[in-house]
Amino acid sequence: MIFDYILEYLNLQSCLIGIFIFLLLIDIIKNKNPSNFPPGPMPLPFVGNVFTELDFKTIDKLAEEYGEVFSLRWGSEKAVFISGYKLVKEALVTQLDNFTERPVVPLFHKVFKGLGVALSNGYLWKNQRKFAITHLRYIGEGKKSLELSIQQESNFLCDAFKAEQGPFDPQFYLYNAVSNIISALVFGHRFEYHDEKFLNVLRLEAETVILSGSTKAQLYNAFPRLFEYLPGPHQKMFSNYAKILDFLRDELRKHKEDWDPSDPRDFIDNYLVEMEKKKSDPEAGFNLETLLIAMLDMFEAGTETASTTIRWGLLCMMKYPDIQKKVQDEIDRVIGQSRQPSMADKPNMPYTDAVVHEIQRFGNAVPLGFPKMACKDTTLGGYFIPKGTSVTTNLSSVLKDKTMWETPEKFNPGHFLDDQGQFIKKDAFLPFSAGRRACLGEQLARMELFLFFTFLLQRFTFSPGPEEKLSLDGQLGFTYAPQPFRMVAVLR
Repeated sequence: MIFDYILEYLNLQSCLIGIFIFLLLIDIIKNKNPSNFPPGPMPLPFVGNVFTELDFKTIDKLAEEYGEVFSLRWGSEKAVFISGYKLVKEALVTQLDNFTERPVVPLFHKVFKGLGVALSNGYLWKNQRKFAITHLRYIGEGKKSLELSIQQESNFLCDAFKAEQGPFDPQFYLYNAVSNIISALVFGHRFEYHDEKFLNVLRLEAETVILSGSTKAQLYNAFPRLFEYLPGPHQKMFSNYAKILDFLRDELRKHKEDWDPSDPRDFIDNYLVEMEKKKSDPEAGFNLETLLIAMLDMFEAGTETASTTIRWGLLCMMKYPDIQKKVQDEIDRVIGQSRQPSMADKPNMPYTDAVVHEIQRFGNAVPLGFPKMACKDTTLGGYFIPKGTSVTTNLSSVLKDKTMWETPEKFNPGHFLDDQGQFIKKDAFLPFSAGRRACLGEQLARMELFLFFTFLLQRFTFSPGPEEKLSLDGQLGFTYAPQPFRMVAVLR
């Protein structure tokens, strides 16, 4: 009897071992790298490198070990990471036609569904991108209203800062201010800083950005079918997005109620007009669902990165009061205190311009950008990258490339100044990425950063709150943001 149990146990054990070996062989064969594929850390059977964190600091360390072109695997999905100015430029500029598509990233695809501009591909992407570029230029730059909108919002922001009687955290004031610029373009109006409904949307957005960069949320990308039914930060992300989309649907509903096709007021109105024009071309994607995602695209992109960069700017000015003083001296000399800064002042303010650029470089708000996908079999850095492979360009490694910057790890406005103190452009300054997938809102962001920053330094001197320990080590999410801080804004 006992002997029979032993034989039965051994047979079961042998069967399980056999099944495991069989599945392991299938995994090895299925995931075998093609010849000359970029190297990388040894993946675990079945799960790959899912325990490797996907933050830019980890990617930097892996690049040091495996080279500026290396690979990782999640489940059965492979991804290539590219670091350093030379190779990132080759990927984004020299070979721009080879890396113009977006891969399906399950964590975002569940919400964005391959629609809008940021995450779409092919014919739909070309049509949506062309429309966005044309109408943002017409609504904003063409009417010269963007600058006025930012100047007006700067006054509201100034009033909010003045109303604070002691140390305060500027995060959501800045979120609200920057978001109001894109809100005016998309919705046709701004939101008050104490509008609780809108503040809640901003809080949801801020939380989602942090959650999306967490290791636990990234597991959803490797095993979406499994994690769809498991708790975790990905579920909180999806819940937050659902609430943000409800807010956007409400704005869309209000527009449709008093929409006049002959007099479009903003992006939504113009999109509704385009929907009527493109009814015969459904592949172009002009419908209410795509409009909703396009609004979400613009709302996210138009809020998070610019406001985060301005927060880095205020933090750096408090950390380096001598630089803050030099900026204020230039503002007083060129603009004075009797009028607001304008974009016409920028050429006459090389030091301030250099500081704004250095804030972007040092702040490193979007260190890894968003992944692209190889449109065809290609070679980069001597390695073979098959069609369909996800490719991430490490923008942080460009902004801190030791061969391109004198003191890459230090905040140094001199990176953008020549021997005569005049502003100079740098090829390795790529905070907005480059190529056909570069940030569509780059010109708007540049305007916002210069005008908001200059206006704030014109009106206030910033210092840390009592016992506030300022840290230049940021917190990692999808973006790289300053740790929360409290500051004192003293009117000049």
